[in-house]
Amino acid sequence: MKLAGTEIAISRLALPVISMMAVVAASNVLVQYPVEHFGLQEVLTWGAFTYPLAFLVNDLTNRRFGPAVARQVVYFGFALAVLLSIYLATPRIALASGTAFLFGQLLDIGVFSRLRRRSWWQAPLAGSLIGSALDTALFFSLAFAGDADMSFPVTYASTGITVPLWMGLAWFDFLVKVGCALLALLPYGALMGWLRPWTTTGATAR
Repeated sequence: MKLAGTEIAISRLALPVISMMAVVAASNVLVQYPVEHFGLQEVLTWGAFTYPLAFLVNDLTNRRFGPAVARQVVYFGFALAVLLSIYLATPRIALASGTAFLFGQLLDIGVFSRLRRRSWWQAPLAGSLIGSALDTALFFSLAFAGDADMSFPVTYASTGITVPLWMGLAWFDFLVKVGCALLALLPYGALMGWLRPWTTTGATAR
């Protein structure tokens, strides 16, 4: 079938759509559980370690099929993830995650597309970092701002700065995403040769 102007078998998009849905749904559950080890319960949740995989899936889809198809995958993944997350998490977290996911992933696609002709690592790294910054700000503010359980003040001894818990979680969540974006360059680089850009004739191009 023709999707976003490109002739592609819909079965080829099943893996990225399912991967997107699974990553977002899992992250929406795990963000409710703080990391209890090494005194990190007030600075980090387990969702920080799973969500960056969505950017890897997005960037690989963009490289393979182009930005128009990548956007369609984001839309499908967004809709399915929100529906699943309402069941697995709370409606507020599901809607906050869906909104953050949609805008963050679309920004990632735009940045990636602008930089895709540069060095192989620049597009996925810049797209992931910029998209993650927007995603983190949107998700934590929409999901937890004003929630009494997530808004009590926390002071970080190393800086003396006091902020609501959800802001501290957002900051350290983003730091983990930066680290994950760097690590994701390894599988991205390894898969580059296999996922050659798709052409309208179905052949691969450089």
